[in-house]
Amino acid sequence: MEILEINYINFRNLSDRNIQFSPRFNLFYGKNGQGKTSILEAIYFVATGKSFRTAKNSELIKYNKEKMGCFISYRDNISEKTLTVKIDSRKKEYSYNGKKVSFDDFYGRLNVVSFIPEDINLIVGSPAVRRSFFDGEISQSNSEYFKNLKDYTKLLKLRNKFLKERDYKNPLFSIYQEEFIKIGAKILKTRVDYVKNISIILNLNYRKLFDDKKELSLKYNSSLGELKNKSLEEIEELLKEKIKGSINQELRYGFSLVGPQRDDFLFLLNEKEAKSYSSQGEKKSIIFSLKLSEIDMILKEKRENPIFLIDDISSYFDSIRKENIVKYLKKREIQVFISSTGELDINSKNFYINKGDIDGRDKQC
Repeated sequence: MEILEINYINFRNLSDRNIQFSPRFNLFYGKNGQGKTSILEAIYFVATGKSFRTAKNSELIKYNKEKMGCFISYRDNISEKTLTVKIDSRKKEYSYNGKKVSFDDFYGRLNVVSFIPEDINLIVGSPAVRRSFFDGEISQSNSEYFKNLKDYTKLLKLRNKFLKERDYKNPLFSIYQEEFIKIGAKILKTRVDYVKNISIILNLNYRKLFDDKKELSLKYNSSLGELKNKSLEEIEELLKEKIKGSINQELRYGFSLVGPQRDDFLFLLNEKEAKSYSSQGEKKSIIFSLKLSEIDMILKEKRENPIFLIDDISSYFDSIRKENIVKYLKKREIQVFISSTGELDINSKNFYINKGDIDGRDKQC
């Protein structure tokens, strides 16, 4: 995949612009606080319909403005296409090839992987942070999983309502619970298979780029126990039995205590949990290796590379790690967007950002 151009109007502090991109490296550089991250955010936003910095739509609209819009023209392995996202005070609208669509039909059209400093929370943050991240990544290339997540969320709310009201003898509760178990098992099976596949790639990328003497793995930590070699039917039966044994406790608390909404993803470096035992530098390297592994997974599933966004590479990595990363990316046939406080040793199209605008020094280097 390749983004050809972007148009944005009233996006954060950025001056309204149309920008054409290089098919390989695009570098946004300048002093801190000038809008480099906002340009990467605009690309991510129109590609996914979401921001990597905020969940509040109002924060994306320029101060004193009521509307905001972003447009992207891109090319996949079939043809050129367009995506548009518009926001006003009342709603958010999505368009694909000029036609309004639902978010379900919008998400996953253009695959993008982002690396930002805040991603360190994938290790040090809560299980909910990791679940949300991996659910989003799996959904980018697996529309069935995306649908199962939506259905499961609805069923979870309904089931919790019955538990809170202690209305578990209602025939509807049994019907909803049967679907809850069925779809929950599918989600668990997809997550376990994804972790099994990406963990191999994750270790290879970490050893290749950062430390060939250590082993990195990703583990799916489920309340059902080890699910790695379980079939869908076995997982469904385990989930059913676990819920059966927890029903009294669930009635006491008034919400569901078992299911994919309670599980976690753990990073292990040399079999020790990275959250507690890895250094800050190792944590950064683990996350970057994860992002590269996402690219490989999307390539495997969709037969084409996603877009890669890297924010603040200069201050986030030391010189050795940064050099290894740049060398690695030069070998990959992938379109990359990077923000930095200075220019990098890469053949890139460079955009100098000053006070939210490209000041005319954009050039091919």
